Amino acid sequence: MNLRQLVCRQTINNLSRVNGKLPSPYHHYIYRNVATITDPISHPFHSPNIHGNKPPQNPNCPKPDPCFSRYIHCTSGTKMSNSVGEPKLNSEESEEEEDGTMNEFLSRFVWIMRGKLSQVYPDCDKQTIDGMLLIIVGKVASEMEKGGLEEMLGAAMATPSQDFSEDLWKTVWEVSNRVLDDMKKEKQKEKMKGFLQSEEVKEMCRFAGEIGICGDMLRELRFKWAREKMEEKEFYDGLERMKEEARAEEREEKAGEKQAETMDNEAFVAEEKPKVVTLPKRQGKIRYKIYGLDLSDPKWAEVADKIHERGELIWPQEPKPISGKCKLVNERILSLNGEDDPSPVLAEWVELLQPSRIDWITLLDRLKEQNIRLYLKVTELVLAEESFQTNIRDYSKLIDAHAKENRLEDAERILKKMNENGIVPDILTATVLVHMYSKAGNVDRAKEAFESLRSQGFQPDLQVYYSMIMAYVNAGQPKLGESLMREMEARDINPTHEIYMALLRSFALRGDVGGAGRIATTMQFAGLQPSLESCTLLVEAYGQAGDPDQARSNFDYMIRVGHRPDDRCTASMIAAYGKKNLLDKALNLLLQLEKDGFEPGVATYTVLVDWLGKLQLVNEAEQVLGKIAEQGEAPPFKVHVSLCDMYSRAGEEKKALQALGVLETKKEQLEPDEFERIINGLIAGGFVQDARRVHGLMEAQGFSASEPLKMALMASQAFSRNRPSMR
Repeated sequence: MNLRQLVCRQTINNLSRVNGKLPSPYHHYIYRNVATITDPISHPFHSPNIHGNKPPQNPNCPKPDPCFSRYIHCTSGTKMSNSVGEPKLNSEESEEEEDGTMNEFLSRFVWIMRGKLSQVYPDCDKQTIDGMLLIIVGKVASEMEKGGLEEMLGAAMATPSQDFSEDLWKTVWEVSNRVLDDMKKEKQKEKMKGFLQSEEVKEMCRFAGEIGICGDMLRELRFKWAREKMEEKEFYDGLERMKEEARAEEREEKAGEKQAETMDNEAFVAEEKPKVVTLPKRQGKIRYKIYGLDLSDPKWAEVADKIHERGELIWPQEPKPISGKCKLVNERILSLNGEDDPSPVLAEWVELLQPSRIDWITLLDRLKEQNIRLYLKVTELVLAEESFQTNIRDYSKLIDAHAKENRLEDAERILKKMNENGIVPDILTATVLVHMYSKAGNVDRAKEAFESLRSQGFQPDLQVYYSMIMAYVNAGQPKLGESLMREMEARDINPTHEIYMALLRSFALRGDVGGAGRIATTMQFAGLQPSLESCTLLVEAYGQAGDPDQARSNFDYMIRVGHRPDDRCTASMIAAYGKKNLLDKALNLLLQLEKDGFEPGVATYTVLVDWLGKLQLVNEAEQVLGKIAEQGEAPPFKVHVSLCDMYSRAGEEKKALQALGVLETKKEQLEPDEFERIINGLIAGGFVQDARRVHGLMEAQGFSASEPLKMALMASQAFSRNRPSMR
């Protein structure tokens, strides 16, 4: 009868109920072993002959104890005393040993049973096989729970399971016995290895070699002598166990008799007690050896002292306990504000505690959690304390902390103190400086710190490259940032999506279509698909460069790849047509998009107002301005630049005055080209005095007028139209 007929119908039906509902307390062993033992077919130690191979042990299982007596202790389900000279095991160690042996048994059992089930049911998937294994192992564990493994194996033939057929239970019994025998052989083999390396066997082998015995004969003799020594040891150990058991029984009988005498005719039932054997008392000094070294020699004390001295340098120390007056002073320090001077309180604290470095670090950590400003102030004072044992890392941490709080001047002051004390910034300090100056927008100092890293032989990582590239991008130097990106690629450091987009955005803002095209091509080679943002930036780049045809080509490509134009992208396309004054193409594009469901937003209307204002189409511009108001939003600030220029040239004084008033209230937001457009519009409208006033505001902002604007101002002064000022 094959194994296919051994699994009863009830076992297969139970597969639907195998969801971790095994009643056995060993379920954590079952799931761990069934889930982690790999399929025999794919196992690296597998071969077609299952019975001829030792199943690999589950790597998640703890390694079983090599002592065979301990193995019997946890598999037989009986209590056993330790042999003489063997230290007692506490409950935790016993549980760990039981875990290890149980895992080993179930690992081997599952590995063999999986192979048998896979051979009989080649069409079943792994999940179904696992379900069968869970049921089988669950039943085995429940039988082990009742009376131990050996009792289960001894009675298995007589008591077949209700869930399994008789033949299947016989197969389980055979596999379990085979696993148990293999484990016993392994224990014996491990024990045999110890006797093979014993000094007595080695001495006998050396003597045999001297008299001419060698080769296979010497090998056989060596195993024979080791086996005899092992049997002799087991024999005497057995005698000792019997002796100790007899003594334990005598002690129990005496204790029972004594207790019976003290009790008044009460029935006494002696409880079964574990048989415990204590270690014999030793006489004299204990000598102990390891691998032939006499560790009781006095020279090892000197070695231990040296190891202790070295360990003090790396082992974390404990801070001193704070109590009494020192505790009150410590609380006063923690309660200070960021504006208070902590020097007097710190001096008092130092006098009371006499702190070491670990005490300072504990105080600073608490300050950092409660008040970062006070922490920075106290840390700067602590750097001068001799007991703090200041090193270069302390300076680097303080500089980094100031940089994260955007306190650039304080960070530079700490750096200056560091140099004054003769401490040269190292690689970590230079890395902090790169990030700090990049964040602050100081590209020159960031570049200086970056070159310092290279001069020290440090290869910048991704974060350092990112900070330096962003420094170039923010400074308007995207080509230098691109060169660093190429350097990253040469070193097999993949630039991030943020780096690509920052460079593409910077090139597009300046109308550098060559740089923008290179970045877009590099992104495609890197596997980054065109996004709505990248396509919009390319449209903006060609629009800034005055090439509406290429802008429209990228706009159409974006639609082909599946991106729907948004308000910003459409505004960029309309602005590109505005560079060449192609109003008909812009209107046709808007009509086409509106048919497809597009609704212009504020960005598109802002571009149209600016364009119509330049064409002096005042009524049309005001109609578009009303579209912005219909969306419930105020006109953007930039719209007022277009309105001031348009109304000034049209001679509408009141509306021009209103737009100019809005601009003057937020003059710090105006760019140089916007200042020039406003001034040129005022001059064209004859408002010369207002134009000069705005020119003064421009110079106050630190912007200088271009040569054409200067000539226009000089001409307006000579050929004034004598129009009244708006102010």
